[in-house]
Amino acid sequence: MAREIYGETTGLKSSQKRALEKLYRRKIGTLDAISQEFATQMTFISEELNRVVAVLVDRSGKVEHVMLGDNHRVYLPDLGRQRAGQSRFRGVRLIRTHLGSKGRDVELSRDDLTDLSKLQLDLVMSVGVGPGGYPGQVAWAHLVPENPEQRIWETYKAPNPAEVGVSFTHFIMELEGEFQRKAADVVTTGGQPALLAYVATPEGRPEEVEVAEMLELCRTAGVDVVDTLVQRRSGMHPKYALGKGKIEELTLRALQLDVDLIIFAQDLSPTQLRGITDETDIKVIDRTQLILDIFAQRATSSDGKVQVELAQLKYNLPRLHSRNTGMSRLTGGIGGRGPGETKLEINRRRARDRIRSLEKDIEKLSKQREVRRARRTRNQLPTVSIVGYTNAGKSTLLNALTNSEVLSEDKLFATLQPTTRKLRFPDEREIIFTDTVGFIHDLPADLVAAFKATLEELDEADILVHLIDVSDERFDDKMEAVNRILTEIDLGDKEQLLVFNKSDLLEEGEAASVARAYNAIAVSALDRSSTERLVEELETRLFRQARQREASMEARP
Repeated sequence: MAREIYGETTGLKSSQKRALEKLYRRKIGTLDAISQEFATQMTFISEELNRVVAVLVDRSGKVEHVMLGDNHRVYLPDLGRQRAGQSRFRGVRLIRTHLGSKGRDVELSRDDLTDLSKLQLDLVMSVGVGPGGYPGQVAWAHLVPENPEQRIWETYKAPNPAEVGVSFTHFIMELEGEFQRKAADVVTTGGQPALLAYVATPEGRPEEVEVAEMLELCRTAGVDVVDTLVQRRSGMHPKYALGKGKIEELTLRALQLDVDLIIFAQDLSPTQLRGITDETDIKVIDRTQLILDIFAQRATSSDGKVQVELAQLKYNLPRLHSRNTGMSRLTGGIGGRGPGETKLEINRRRARDRIRSLEKDIEKLSKQREVRRARRTRNQLPTVSIVGYTNAGKSTLLNALTNSEVLSEDKLFATLQPTTRKLRFPDEREIIFTDTVGFIHDLPADLVAAFKATLEELDEADILVHLIDVSDERFDDKMEAVNRILTEIDLGDKEQLLVFNKSDLLEEGEAASVARAYNAIAVSALDRSSTERLVEELETRLFRQARQREASMEARP
């Protein structure tokens, strides 16, 4: 049975087709990158047709694919995601003919080198077609591991195929071993290694701020960022976010560092996510997906899990068409509606059904919290909600004020579920403190919507304690980001008490000086004694004013 010849074969004679098909039956010795005999067969056919002939050869020397191009280039078939067992490379090498130079001055084309890096081929080789169709000069290249010169590949030349002088089996074993040794030198903390990619645009925040925040998000998610790639552009590429060349560089960097995850510091559209994944053949997630993953890790209560799952489904639903297996768990063990329904359609339908179910659960949660808030109102207990940028120290402050042991970590989003505690004043009066989920710059809209029931706690608060990390050089921007989110959820007019935390990280008196400029209070949540002024201010705002009004009413005739 004839094997497929990839490329345009219309107009070929039967003898020419048979000559191409015969290449499938030929084999290269396992010790050779190419043999003189095999190269001669290719160059004879190439000269007769005046077209490029190419083959993909596996490590056993067997021809996997035969391709026919035009007189300059050749197009490869889709190789899918195959690898040679545990190999980091594709497990095949590309050998092609080169026309137009009479077998001399053979150079690898940009397409050849792009195929080498993008497809992670074992090597690429171009054989010049000399006079009479005999093989001429040979040029070849292979990828190289991480190096100070940041070279992507190494290129070589030989006068003819017989003088290539590469013991292929030994060569590929050594090359893969070198890649593994270099990857092992990368220092990690035991998390999943990943590359971070960021597109710096004029309208975005400063590059160092965005990258630093993403690195902290990655640390919180348990991801080790082993390298960061930044490209400055006027805007994100509509299909790849980065430029096409940078995507190729990113792919090779992932290969060099043995990384199977790329994280983008910005949100990607479904088109961009699909385009990047198709180009890199590596798992890709964006900023929102990373934040949602952190929330999923942090969610321990049934309420939190429902809210996070809803946010994930809403965000991933429009991206289902770009990932064939990303949400396959939704179809596990469940049959389709009919014979005409595809797996993708089933995934989408299941996702929509699940979203509707979760939204009903969220409504129930909202009503349950409303009942609890009404009970507190009947008991006439004032409520204070602590808000702020993530990792500002909200849970630590709650612990200091109420002598509690709420989980507090030096990580982002340590708190998902609203935590409520009481604070008793000397005159037996009490207030309710609520610690809520932390905010972040450009908090994903789906996350805000899903946590609506949680954020409703803020609406019932008498005062919002807006906690700010004064040790952060850009605390102004974070304070503005929190206020922007409060405005988006119609709480921009709620009374706030600004509190500057982590004063212990500044020089003595510096935090107090900054706080005065903002009419705020400086504290260190790690030092309970530093919160006395905050407690006094809350008592004044919540109780003394009320007592003064009561006394004034009693004094009236």
